[in-house]
Amino acid sequence: MSQTLLLPRWLLTMKPGEGVLDDHAVLIDGERIAAVGPRAELLAQYPGAARVELPGQVLIPGLINAHAHSAMTLLRGVADDVPLMDWLQNHIWPLEKRWVSEEWVYLGSRLAAAEGLRSGTTYINDMYFFPTAMARAALDSGVRAAVSMNVIDFPTGYASGPDDYIAKGIAAYEQYKGETLLDWTSAPHAPYTVSDETFVKLRDLAEKLDIQMHCHIHETAVEVEDGLKAHGVRPIERLDRLGLFSERMIAVHMVHLNDAEIELMARKGVHLVHNPNSNLKLASGVMPLKALEAAGVNTILGTDGAASNNRLDMFGEIRSAALLAKGITGDPTVATARTALEMATIRAAKAMGRGDDLGSLEVGKLADCVSVSLDSPECQPVYNPAAQLVYVAGREHVSNVWVGGRQVLRERQPTTIDVPALMAEVSDLVGRMKAS
Repeated sequence: MSQTLLLPRWLLTMKPGEGVLDDHAVLIDGERIAAVGPRAELLAQYPGAARVELPGQVLIPGLINAHAHSAMTLLRGVADDVPLMDWLQNHIWPLEKRWVSEEWVYLGSRLAAAEGLRSGTTYINDMYFFPTAMARAALDSGVRAAVSMNVIDFPTGYASGPDDYIAKGIAAYEQYKGETLLDWTSAPHAPYTVSDETFVKLRDLAEKLDIQMHCHIHETAVEVEDGLKAHGVRPIERLDRLGLFSERMIAVHMVHLNDAEIELMARKGVHLVHNPNSNLKLASGVMPLKALEAAGVNTILGTDGAASNNRLDMFGEIRSAALLAKGITGDPTVATARTALEMATIRAAKAMGRGDDLGSLEVGKLADCVSVSLDSPECQPVYNPAAQLVYVAGREHVSNVWVGGRQVLRERQPTTIDVPALMAEVSDLVGRMKAS
């Protein structure tokens, strides 16, 4: 196998207890990291390795977007400045019913992959219809993805009802389960769209296939109030009674929580996805990050979909998570730069069940690497490269990306995606959507 030495100015491995390393290098052998050490030592030990010089750049693990609806890039900007349920019921769901298809999802997911790679995202935990389309898009783009077996209790253009959704999800899983870039999730949409019976089926499916679950929970105050009226208990208590909460569960949004619910999440090992920018834009609220951190809950980050965010920009989420927590609590020590970066890397890998393989740059792990340039005027001077990534740099400073040792972004240009051709396809489809 070919060997490649990545030679950055700074290395931030995200290994627990390890800070920024000066003049260190990473050796990639095939798809994995074979060595990490001082630049001079690795250059002497591996004289035959190809060298990639990264002057003025910091090398970090690939970012993990823990919650996205990739195909909804095609709905970016169709309905802004409206509340969540209005946004869903009067804008998004009607458009999806009219347009969503296998090829529509494939196109939108490739657009999301291109945006993600240019933002340093190497892994997308997706939730949408037509999972075969997302699987194809991820494989063709060279990005990792957790593909969802997405279920909602009412019919759509994808499936007629919960059993049909589940059957189609299982068929997609069986078709692609050997692909190393892909993981799978059992994905009930939300407590207000999924029945108890369906939740139990999806819980059992996750256990049978040994995969994670992925669900929107407690996103708005109205959701909690309506759940209490319909079921006599808040949605979290309802789902707990159904046996949904364990280390398999990736619970998204989790904005409206009381102390008992926070304690339950910690005790059950549930992973909570903070979507700061989407929740702000929809005025849904803000996840109580300080209380969750104090309780020891594994909190991670996601963008949500481009129809609500409207950016698939993990650097934006990292910065917003750090700043929001400080502003809401009045405590500048909450959500440090290190914490915010962990939420997008090593903590997220744990949530996806991939902690042994992803989330940090360590020997034996998969070589998912991102280099970020800090040599531009707006990023200078550099006193603390880790803090610079959170409070100064943005996705526009991402230079190069490797997934499993394969370079998928070179000097900000995807190597796996014909961007002009992709843009032409998107323009054609959106033109037809607007005309109708």
